[in-house]
Amino acid sequence: MPETETPVQNPQASGATWTSFIKSIASFNGDLSSLTAPPFILSSTSLTEFSSYWCEHPTIFAAPAKEKDPAKRALLVLKWFLTTLKQQYASRSEQYGNEKKPLNPFLGELFLGKWEDAAGTTELISEQVNHHPPATAYSITNKESNVHLEGYNAQKASFSKTINIKQIGHALLTVPDPTNPAQKDTYIITLPSLHVEGLLFGSPFIELDGASYITSSTGFTAKVDYSGKGWLSGKKNSFTAVLHPTGKEKEVLYNISGQWTKAFEIHTGAAKHNSSSNLIESWDPSANPLTKLNVAPIEQQHPLESRRAWSKVAEGIQRGDMDFVGKEKSKIENAQRTMRKQEEAEGRTWERRYFKAVESDPTLATLAKNVGLASDGDSEKTGGLWRFDQTLADKANKQDLTQADKDKIALELLGQ
Repeated sequence: MPETETPVQNPQASGATWTSFIKSIASFNGDLSSLTAPPFILSSTSLTEFSSYWCEHPTIFAAPAKEKDPAKRALLVLKWFLTTLKQQYASRSEQYGNEKKPLNPFLGELFLGKWEDAAGTTELISEQVNHHPPATAYSITNKESNVHLEGYNAQKASFSKTINIKQIGHALLTVPDPTNPAQKDTYIITLPSLHVEGLLFGSPFIELDGASYITSSTGFTAKVDYSGKGWLSGKKNSFTAVLHPTGKEKEVLYNISGQWTKAFEIHTGAAKHNSSSNLIESWDPSANPLTKLNVAPIEQQHPLESRRAWSKVAEGIQRGDMDFVGKEKSKIENAQRTMRKQEEAEGRTWERRYFKAVESDPTLATLAKNVGLASDGDSEKTGGLWRFDQTLADKANKQDLTQADKDKIALELLGQ
């Protein structure tokens, strides 16, 4: 779509249902899971799958582990982060009007998969670790390099001409130092804010705003500033980024600029000196195909895995049978309510399979202040400070369920 083109009215957004939806969000302030959207804007994909967008270029994800210079290593981390933005925030809406409301995960929902490419095997674990407020935790590990990403996020939405979404949470990246494999760099990554454009047209798409940061244990910090298309000038999805020694913002080592949905350029030094002579690299997502995530066939998945648990709901959405969708969603929601009441009556809590809430984190304690992040990771807004637990993961991976076990879980927790 040309940059000057504005979204056209979606014909399905002309009815009373859409008008009612627009009115309902005008006074909305909370988590997105409580929004009831019209059928045509519903996605058949659960929010737990969105964790995979962090790593659809595994070779870029693993690349910092091969760079000996810490400043260049920090630059490669920044580059990797920027390459994830298109997948995270625009991959579902290459054209205006394709952004849809994902399915709200249930507590304990899982999404598991692996990428296989030149970087080796990269493993994804995503789990819904909290329900009120909703929070999704994830772990991504490249087995060959031991580059590891973990994090969690929740969202708080408000309405002011459009839906404004503050992302709560952070990501923690660990990269082995190739000059000393026993030593690991750590990076704290904050999440950008966003807003939804095109609502009045019934053709929603996401635009990022504000700034996000990456700060490292090796003494480097990156800032990414997001700016969307203005009324009179500018291109949508624009950004500028700088990398500098922590606390020395004016000593810019590298700068990056472009559009996070399209191409961007990496230069040495400050942007005012940009020229072909200090251009390091150009990145164009259209010239860098994604690596496909391999997910087990539905019949082989754990009953709580996303695509298996929501398979009937997804079928209903695809064929537009909203009565069927409502019936199947109610089965899951009612079973979950029953389980929560049972847990409360028995004085126990839901056991997470891969993650646990920790009291504190040493990386946050030392680095969070660099990027304005709370030292507790805003844990009160996400049900905890969530970290991947290898012991729990080993236990979960060793579990061998019989068909009777699977049937029991599906019935008790999903009403299926």
